[in-house]
Amino acid sequence: MILILGRILYHADMKVLESNPIHLPYTLSSRWRLPSGRLLARLLSACVGLLCMSVALAQPLASEQSLSFDEWVEGLRAEALGLGIRAETLEALDTLEAPLAKVLEYDNSQPEFVQTFTRYLNLRVTPRQVERGQALLDEHSELLAEVQAKYNVQPHYLAAFWAIESNFGSATGGFSVLQALATLAYDPRRAQFFRDQLITALRILDAGHISAERMTGSWAGAMGQLQFMPSVFFSYGVDGDGDGRIDIWNSLPDIFHSAANFLSQSGWRGDERWGREVLLPPDFDFSLTGVAERRSLEAWRLLGVRQVTGADLPVADMDASVILPAGADGPAFLAYNNYRATLAYNPSTFYALTVGHLADRFTGSDPIQRMPVNEQAMSLADVKELQELLNRAGFDSGEPDGRVGRQTRSAIRAYQEHQFLRMDAYASKALLERLRSEQK
Repeated sequence: MILILGRILYHADMKVLESNPIHLPYTLSSRWRLPSGRLLARLLSACVGLLCMSVALAQPLASEQSLSFDEWVEGLRAEALGLGIRAETLEALDTLEAPLAKVLEYDNSQPEFVQTFTRYLNLRVTPRQVERGQALLDEHSELLAEVQAKYNVQPHYLAAFWAIESNFGSATGGFSVLQALATLAYDPRRAQFFRDQLITALRILDAGHISAERMTGSWAGAMGQLQFMPSVFFSYGVDGDGDGRIDIWNSLPDIFHSAANFLSQSGWRGDERWGREVLLPPDFDFSLTGVAERRSLEAWRLLGVRQVTGADLPVADMDASVILPAGADGPAFLAYNNYRATLAYNPSTFYALTVGHLADRFTGSDPIQRMPVNEQAMSLADVKELQELLNRAGFDSGEPDGRVGRQTRSAIRAYQEHQFLRMDAYASKALLERLRSEQK
């Protein structure tokens, strides 16, 4: 077994060296100049890990819960070794502790699911935040102009992402990325996704971009001032300052180049805005709302959609969607292509609208005009009950999980159509109360 693993390690190193020699801060000869006892210990550790992994792979992924956390880590170590990640790098796994309860707690209370749009926006777009963003745009104007010239992403949008992701770099999260990802990968709900992210985080360490103790981030493993997941870092990270490393924790050139590269490759258009607040006509067909429904600006104009000032929509060859973050009684927005590119960064309606609005505020635009009054939050338990009631009424919202996703919105819309209600697909307290009363 030891000889077999030795060959695995050797061929894995050769494969990585051949495919990506630039990112490896070691040579093959130095790799095998380890003291024989130390190498033997690592190979024995890998044997244990491989045995654990073979047991895990012989059963469905969820069965990994039958492994202790330490056994699971050894299986991960063996997998990483087989993928060519150096044993020295994998020593970082030795610091992992039992799954963190705090991470799992946060995973069940994400703000996009328990806050109203009003609260979500007001926590992130404040006069102080607008003033600070404008000052930082001026301070870093030369760098941001360089980034704009290369990627065609406007500076005020980059500043808005920076503000919302990490409060301009001051709140990057205090969790060990390895520990957070290991906790979520060990949990069965999205185990494979987070296991893949953890393997990618180890690749980032292996390439020498950051040390394990400095690889900090959010409870979900989002890293640095950009809050990039490891897979996004690995695919889109840019060495903006030319020092041979990608450092989205400390280097502003790396941070802005990486963010702009990701947005550019997600379809960002530097000659367009993200969208705008609009007024809908009294007879508007709310079944036309949602990001999946795209129409030209001219088509929306013919349907009676106007700018929030009452003026006609601008004349431009652009498609747009009507977005209602707080239902039919809240504000309405026409969202353009850059809104959809923002969703690639974070697939949350609240997030994408807030990024766009904050960017507008940096350039002097007014606050949103038609914010809802006394908007009531739906708790996870409320949403789960709503989903259960919709299912019982014959409108399939999927497995009740307390989160308003596409299937739940589709079920709400179908119910509203059946009841001759405004089809805004909005999960509200009023809707919950109506379903409760109908099923008493």
